[in-house]
Amino acid sequence: MAAQPQETPVFDLLAGMTASSLEPSSLDPGVLLLVRIAMLVAVDAPPASYVMTLGAAGEVGVTAEQVEGVLAAVAPIVGTARVVSPAGNITRGLGIALDLAQLESESE
Repeated sequence: MAAQPQETPVFDLLAGMTASSLEPSSLDPGVLLLVRIAMLVAVDAPPASYVMTLGAAGEVGVTAEQVEGVLAAVAPIVGTARVVSPAGNITRGLGIALDLAQLESESE
């Protein structure tokens, strides 16, 4: 029996919200997503938020260097702890994404 595709209704909803929120902004999509990364830092967002935003950012050409630039730019405003925390959350989030991708490929 073929493996059934895993349904991800919450992820799909959030991805749809992210995609539709790009349209009304006058900002370039890459700039908008860099601003969102800055806001994730400001609110000490969880790893999954970074995965979603970094995934969308990568799709529009945002580079790792640009993300690092955002972290450096907001550090004097939000403080060291708020910049170190996202680095860990990004790493954990990417690890979670890799684990999920591996589980999905094993179930196929």
